[in-house]
Amino acid sequence: MNQPVKGFSKWTKEGKIEWIAQSHFAQPDAAIATFKQYWHPDAALQKKHDEFIENTVSNYFLPLGVAPNFLINNRFYSIPMAIEESSVVAAAAKAAQFWMDRGGFRAEVLSSTKIGHVHFLFHGNSHDLHAAFPTLQPKLLEDTDRLTANMQARGGGILSTRLVDKSADLANYFQLEVRFETKDSMGANFINSCLEQMAKTLKTHLGEERVEVIMCILSNYTPECLVRAEVSCPIDQLSDGSGIAPEEFAAKFFQAVRIAEIEPYRATTHNKGIMNGIDAVILATGNDFRAVEAACHTHASRDGQYRSLTHCTLDGGVFRFWIEIPLALGVVGGLTQLHPLVKTSLEMLGKPNAHELMCIVAASGLAQNFAALRALTTTGIQKGHMKMHLLNILNQLEATEEEKAHFTRFFADKVPHHADVVAAFCAHRGIPIPAVTKTTV
Repeated sequence: MNQPVKGFSKWTKEGKIEWIAQSHFAQPDAAIATFKQYWHPDAALQKKHDEFIENTVSNYFLPLGVAPNFLINNRFYSIPMAIEESSVVAAAAKAAQFWMDRGGFRAEVLSSTKIGHVHFLFHGNSHDLHAAFPTLQPKLLEDTDRLTANMQARGGGILSTRLVDKSADLANYFQLEVRFETKDSMGANFINSCLEQMAKTLKTHLGEERVEVIMCILSNYTPECLVRAEVSCPIDQLSDGSGIAPEEFAAKFFQAVRIAEIEPYRATTHNKGIMNGIDAVILATGNDFRAVEAACHTHASRDGQYRSLTHCTLDGGVFRFWIEIPLALGVVGGLTQLHPLVKTSLEMLGKPNAHELMCIVAASGLAQNFAALRALTTTGIQKGHMKMHLLNILNQLEATEEEKAHFTRFFADKVPHHADVVAAFCAHRGIPIPAVTKTTV
């Protein structure tokens, strides 16, 4: 029975697993075996993974796939994608193949500024704070010189400081807003270290009794760290052999994007599909997909309503489809030099700098959205998705390799809905169909 525990983080890995197994599982030995089954046989490599986080008991595997044929800014990429959803890599690869023959993806970084804040209360006359700030600004930079020297040598550093008065929203609340350029690193530790030093400077020069620092933290909303990726071609080149006229396809595709621009229910699912393509590359390259998700969804809501992250126009007989998103990424620091598959993924991409990685990730998100919308507006989403899901269903049924081959052929011209696969599988083996499946067929 699960009970509170003290000092858990100080226990050995074996001790943690033993306690978890005995207190949480009906079959402790089976649970222990499952945890240990995913340990890496190389003890040194496993130790490295154990030290990424606290209280590690095992490794959680995700497939690492590759979407080839991405032509981005006239250069070919094979994009690594770490994700569990069955149709994502295939969809990205199919979209890449489609656009490879139509000029590929064009992408550019619009800006790469990141922002952090010292959030503080000022217990005094606000006019004194505003009057003192111009004199204080040089001191803020001077006191962070030791922290910014290396970043400045790489062309980055602190770009600006600004006092923001938020006291109308919260009594005595002010922000020191600082803009940074962090070059090829995501820069979270650098930014937070600079902010904490600046907080000390504020207290020293404005008075300990007047400045109450609440927190010092970068913002994961990066509206000034933007990348745009787009594809375009004459509308009459949109034919892909599906039997739908390119003009009809373009018109339906345009309307699908417009619906996502005005309808939050659709925009949420629309953008989730975009993030399928983005998050998979973020994970493969050792970046923070939670930060990227937060920034992109905030960006989608920046005018007060949640909207599509992609846009489409049909002007002058030309189809144009693009995405503009905030991406704060790094190719140095963090896991980039620690996780072997992250290093391998970055090498697969040609060891890109941060700007190049931003372009690659944006193109992946755009490709994923194009593939989804093309399916939705033509054959429907389930035909392709369920075909990719067929193997998952057969694995759940513990099908043999011969049975997998048989049912892959059997459902080649059918949509393999779960209930239909189970029914066909049971008939093939001559066993009863489970009652729950009978009710859904």
